[in-house]
Amino acid sequence: MFAEFIQYLFTGVTIGATYALVALGFTLIYNSSHVINFAQGEFLMVGGMATVSFMGMGLPMPVSIVLAVLLAGVIGICLQRFAIAPAKKADVVTLIIITIGASIFIRGVAQLVWGKQYHVMENFSTDEPILVLGAVLNSQSFWVVGIGAVLVVALVLFFSRTMTGKAILATSMNKDAARLVGIRTEMVLMLAFMLSALLGSVAGIIVAPITFTSYDIGIMLGLKGFVAAALGGLGSGVGAIVGGLMLGIVEAMTAGYISSDYKDAVAFSMILIVLFFMPRGLFGSRVVERV
Repeated sequence: MFAEFIQYLFTGVTIGATYALVALGFTLIYNSSHVINFAQGEFLMVGGMATVSFMGMGLPMPVSIVLAVLLAGVIGICLQRFAIAPAKKADVVTLIIITIGASIFIRGVAQLVWGKQYHVMENFSTDEPILVLGAVLNSQSFWVVGIGAVLVVALVLFFSRTMTGKAILATSMNKDAARLVGIRTEMVLMLAFMLSALLGSVAGIIVAPITFTSYDIGIMLGLKGFVAAALGGLGSGVGAIVGGLMLGIVEAMTAGYISSDYKDAVAFSMILIVLFFMPRGLFGSRVVERV
């Protein structure tokens, strides 16, 4: 019984770490531009599919991963430069519709390039299962959790120790004031989209050996990442991490102890419950309006 619990718990932490990385991508773009980027899930798809494709060309896995991440970064820059920037004066709903359209476009191109079938990606290390407290774990799960933790620490250091990171924070707080002190806000926004794409692509790559990958895998993973971001409080980095882990664990426990048929329903029910009692999420900022 305890081994079964550990099995479900670690499965939840593994998929939750993936959701957290996607949620961080949503948070990064929302903080810098107040845009909710519903094309975020496609960066996961590009990361996984491009890695498989490059490996199929005979390139080593590390080289394939680097090229796939760079490709996703370029797509992120193009999304901001050619879709978001021209409509910067549009209202929020219009920008959301633009990102949804971009998502459909990227997914359509991916279907033409890679087809509809699922693609298998090998584990980063051994394929042999690992026994932990009686639970049988996939070695790739340790890579997912480990790389996720490293990326979170790297982001914290980036925003707290580098001028570029501080410029992104300044732009998110007050774009006009940031522009007055010499920050090139358009370049900062482009960088934010690129970093968001990099995070998404890495998440797609590290989870691909567990879930497989296909042209439409980003739809559900992207939605779950948004749910995680909203649970934690859209705009909160800590909230994105906590929301992702919480969502992953609840999903795994529901699938294990009740039925896998209900895990998606439970995930979307969570956001309704949390937002009903805490409209800004678990870690969202409280806003006081003067009337």
